[in-house]
Amino acid sequence: MTMLLISWPLLAADNPLLKLQINGVEGALKRNVLAHLGPMPENDTQRRAWLFDVSNGVQDALQSLGYYHGKLQQQLEQKEDGPWQLTLTITPGDVTRIQWVDIVLDGEIRSDTVVNRWLDQVKIKPGDPLNHGDYESVKGQLATLALSRGYFDGHYTLAEIRINRDLDLAKINLRFDSGKRYHFGKVSFEGHTLKPGFLDKLIPFDANATYSTRRLSALNQELVDTGYFASIKVLPQLDKLSNDQVPVKVELSPKPDHSFQVGLGADIGNSSDSEIDPRVKLIWRTPQINRYGHFQETSIEWSPDRPKVMFTYTIPLSHPLDDQLKLRFGLLWDKYGVTQQYDNATQEFNNTGQLESRKRLIGIGRNKRLGHGWLFNYSLDMLREEYTQSDVTYDPQFLLLGASISKTVRGDASLDPKSGFRQLYSVEYADPALGSDARLSKFEARFKWIDTFFDKHRFVARLDLGMNVVTNNDLAIVPPSLRYFAGGDQSIRGYSYQELGPYREYTNSDGVLSREVIGGRYLAVGSLEYQYYLTPHWRLATFVDAGNAYDNGQMAPIVAVGGGVHWISPLGPIKLDIGFGVHDPDIDYQPWRIHLTMGTEL
Repeated sequence: MTMLLISWPLLAADNPLLKLQINGVEGALKRNVLAHLGPMPENDTQRRAWLFDVSNGVQDALQSLGYYHGKLQQQLEQKEDGPWQLTLTITPGDVTRIQWVDIVLDGEIRSDTVVNRWLDQVKIKPGDPLNHGDYESVKGQLATLALSRGYFDGHYTLAEIRINRDLDLAKINLRFDSGKRYHFGKVSFEGHTLKPGFLDKLIPFDANATYSTRRLSALNQELVDTGYFASIKVLPQLDKLSNDQVPVKVELSPKPDHSFQVGLGADIGNSSDSEIDPRVKLIWRTPQINRYGHFQETSIEWSPDRPKVMFTYTIPLSHPLDDQLKLRFGLLWDKYGVTQQYDNATQEFNNTGQLESRKRLIGIGRNKRLGHGWLFNYSLDMLREEYTQSDVTYDPQFLLLGASISKTVRGDASLDPKSGFRQLYSVEYADPALGSDARLSKFEARFKWIDTFFDKHRFVARLDLGMNVVTNNDLAIVPPSLRYFAGGDQSIRGYSYQELGPYREYTNSDGVLSREVIGGRYLAVGSLEYQYYLTPHWRLATFVDAGNAYDNGQMAPIVAVGGGVHWISPLGPIKLDIGFGVHDPDIDYQPWRIHLTMGTEL
């Protein structure tokens, strides 16, 4: 027979007063006995009291788990020069089982669909062993749910367990009278400097709506999302209930007038010479400029080859979050595609550089949230981009009229959702009659789907489509930021970022075969990934990516496969993947690349 031998206090005392040995029970029952007996004594007085209560503690432990016929034998060995030895031999007997569970609701709560769904999920049922802890848990859950739903007058008119010790059967009877359900009263905001009525638009429920703590949580989240406040307290004033209504007071503390955030980082191996590319980023925010809720964000990013400055000024229109006008100004140095040189020794193309551009951007756009979760945006952007391609320097100007609509549905609010679907559709148009150097129509559609089967089997599918409608004569003056490239951890893994796409092949000044990936008019890239959860926080993945960026009559699909390991961290999934190119019609070797990414997939 298995024995448990424990020396306390906390198994660490040099001279314990009492050693305990328990026979006859195992598992949860043994743990419950130990919990009821409590900490071991630390002096003679405590030891006498502890030994006096042993019988009651054991019986309470047995009965709380449905054992009403338990027997206890105690054997105590007292020593003058060492710890006493107590041996408990427990015979639990037959367990009492539940004969019926009767939960009756009275009052307005009877028609509450949320409460009725909870009833359908109650776990205790006839035939289960009686567990007083489970009974108290169900009893507490119902009372707590009633309070969260606004039944502040609710109370139990009957709450009992009837036990027939002769038959080892128990009957659970719960009767809860909710009374009336209260409604929301006036919502008042204190501690802000915004114009009167500005924050009222954030209230996510109608006047006199039925009370729910979930609706209060939604109000709190809306206030958090504005970014105006350092502290938010949403307080239902239950001491001021009147006429079936609950007034709500919201206490707010504004953020400082200015905040600064500094970030340091580096890209390793992404540059053409595989060196370390350091990055420094400074973000300056003014969370509230005036009583109308205007705010600004200025981002300055420095790296040796890609400095960026972006200023965004936001003006709330009809709603602080759901309808915003954004003014943008930016100076951005960036790189696109790759320049490659053929190595006869390895018979591979090696990256030697990239297509560099300097972009100046002035824009205005309106972001508006529509019904059913749709987001709508329309914008006007003035873009001027300077770049050198085929030893020719271009500096085209485009006035782009744009519009997009998107929707994201998540199966849960976690950073690693078990299911979800994202869709985005966008169009942009430029015309010489409106000040552009070329006529361009740009169309995009992007999709992502996630679903999980049997808890451990997760699938992720992605499809990105793009098209530029432009004449052959104007193709060279379409700037790199408006062209399509493929490759990278969000495109085709196994290849570096924007490594794939239409290219120009030539012999450089050293007489070496070279080529320059310059981007294409079209994009078609898809991916299918299978993920298996080893534990709730670790999973393995395998994937296949396919597609490319291309021009008219040049569709050359690239296929890559690979796998990886993912850690579901508190900050979101951190994924280490390795990809291998398995089909590239332009090369006769197998490329591969390691990708490390972080962040939610929706």
